[in-house]
Amino acid sequence: MSPPRQSPTPAGPPGLPTLAVVRWGRTAYAEALARQTALQSARLDGLAPDTLVLTEHDPVYTLGLHAGADQNLLWDAAALSREHITLHATNRGGDITYHGPGQLVAYPIVSLDGRRDLHAYLRFLEDVLIAVAARHGLAAIRREGLTGIWVEKRKLAAIGVAVRRWVTQHGVALNVAPDLRHFGGIVPCGIVASDGTVTSLAAELGPRCPTLDEVADQFADEFAARWVAFRASSPS
Repeated sequence: MSPPRQSPTPAGPPGLPTLAVVRWGRTAYAEALARQTALQSARLDGLAPDTLVLTEHDPVYTLGLHAGADQNLLWDAAALSREHITLHATNRGGDITYHGPGQLVAYPIVSLDGRRDLHAYLRFLEDVLIAVAARHGLAAIRREGLTGIWVEKRKLAAIGVAVRRWVTQHGVALNVAPDLRHFGGIVPCGIVASDGTVTSLAAELGPRCPTLDEVADQFADEFAARWVAFRASSPS
């Protein structure tokens, strides 16, 4: 991903908070988590607007809060060292997942106080991801009971969030062109291979695959285009 930069983006009519789009470049997971937490606190204190952070991580397996998530780590310490993958516990929902170069990670640090519906927010994130995939001719779908988006039975993007006083943290990981071998060291999101595998835009599109920066711009556009309407709509 290109070097860090920030581009505040108008989020809609006066009276609604501005959506700031911030690009952190490539980050270590622990550093990004600390920066997310600080930004979440600033949003809670009214010192920051709703913010969409876009980044790319050094190779890491992250363990969510789902009971037994550590049992879905398949590689031993020697294998992790050989592949230069770290392991990090985190406070998001879900199971174990992988982040690494070639994967777009988006962290919306936004207030849901005007619409306290976490399930609707997850569906909103899926809508954004589906729209990004559609830009490249991919018919991504939801699967019942499985958060994230899929191309048939191949998972293209994962979602895991945490909320503190209705301000979000964590977000989505969209596989653009990561090393898919690294998903072999885990049971991704606790989903066994017979129920689904992992894919990427590169695997699906071949030479037509966009760059990570292009996908980051597209994700920001699709998120911003939907955010005002999501916040303004009443819970169903």
